[in-house]
Amino acid sequence: MDINSKVAIVTGASSGIGAAFSEALIEKGAHVYGLARSTDKLEKVRQRLGDSFEPVSLDVTDHEAIESWTDSTFDDVHAPDILVNNAGVAAFGQVEELDIDDWDAMINTNISGVFYLTRCIVPLMKENENHCHIVNIASIAGMLGNPNLTGYNASKFGVRGFTEALFKEVRYDKIKVTGFYPGSIATEFFDKVGSETHANMMKPEEVADVFINVLETPDNFLINQVVMRPLNPKPPEELDE
Repeated sequence: MDINSKVAIVTGASSGIGAAFSEALIEKGAHVYGLARSTDKLEKVRQRLGDSFEPVSLDVTDHEAIESWTDSTFDDVHAPDILVNNAGVAAFGQVEELDIDDWDAMINTNISGVFYLTRCIVPLMKENENHCHIVNIASIAGMLGNPNLTGYNASKFGVRGFTEALFKEVRYDKIKVTGFYPGSIATEFFDKVGSETHANMMKPEEVADVFINVLETPDNFLINQVVMRPLNPKPPEELDE
């Protein structure tokens, strides 16, 4: 895909790898609709990236708002070429202690939100004369189960299954589908779940470089899964012990 002049949608675009993906796309000449709940954070990203980044304050768990936005934004002439389902939330803890609201938030955001937006965008992509690409950001937690991650694992395994099925469903409609399964990335995600980032984590811009490489493959060449991890994931101070 030649990304120049393409139209992209990135969810969770107000920070972390969503913002990094948006920046990388714009550097390649794309117009990006950046979706997130935080209007203030989105505006800061727009100020940094310019008018090629169009902020959209939207909650991916609100399927009616998703449908309304896609219907009012896109048509046969102006259609999306790239969709990045990146928005996600996490809550960790033992299964008997996991709060019901936290479980619901992970399922609603991490898997239902992917479905809500994708179901609206796929028909537009099928009518698009260009080859299109959907990238679903899961996690290494979508491939490996771990204690205290039951809810997060369940949601990300769901993204993995959805991605694999969707890839087979739309491959003959000139739509590529790729699942990303990254390990630890130095973003505010870890602050939100009570952990700390460190220098041995992957950087958002490194993941964004891989993302661009996947998009720029020839039209009949598909990378449908990308697993990436730090070579040594331990904090630097632990390596000196």
